[in-house]
Amino acid sequence: MAYAGGLTAIAGFIDGVAFIHFGGYFVSFMSGNSTRSSAELARGNFSAWAMAIALVICFVFGVAAATLASNVPSVHRRGAVLSVSSFFLLAAALTALGPASFFTALLLSTSMGAINATYTRRGEVSVGLTYMTGALVKMGQHLAAALVGGPKWAWLPYGALWIMITIGSFVGALVYLRLGLLGLWIAVAALLVWTVVAFVRDSPERIFRAS
Repeated sequence: MAYAGGLTAIAGFIDGVAFIHFGGYFVSFMSGNSTRSSAELARGNFSAWAMAIALVICFVFGVAAATLASNVPSVHRRGAVLSVSSFFLLAAALTALGPASFFTALLLSTSMGAINATYTRRGEVSVGLTYMTGALVKMGQHLAAALVGGPKWAWLPYGALWIMITIGSFVGALVYLRLGLLGLWIAVAALLVWTVVAFVRDSPERIFRAS
């Protein structure tokens, strides 16, 4: 769970940077963009509607691309997924060096879609790294179960994910206020480290020794 928490913090960091820079759009929270797209369409603000819809489309594309990458016949499925996410994040940081902020936003959303395919079971996402509404629902369910004699601490991992994305967003916002989009390079470095760790953790030699 510590590894997943680290990835969630990175996603929160990126969303904190993007939320401020792009004026209230999200790159990992598609429920927010979906609501905004509908509200902007109702107001007749078609450019804002198009931006929100484009972010949703790119997010879905990122999930699809990372899912295809995870089908490699290897133990390194998690590393392959994070490599896809890192590629798009690096591309976003590079475009941020110029004036093409629209493409930066789309690439960030694609990267965040890809990162959500990190944990899958039988082809379905088992841990949604940026699905905090779902995490909070599960947290509430497990808290209720604990009150009637169920496992006392089953809610804790979901609460930890929420805390990590909240802290990540806070740090990302602070960094953006000082560095602007250059702060994305911190996220690039962090995600590359997590990607390398994934390849090391899932290496055949390490798995063999653990067994």
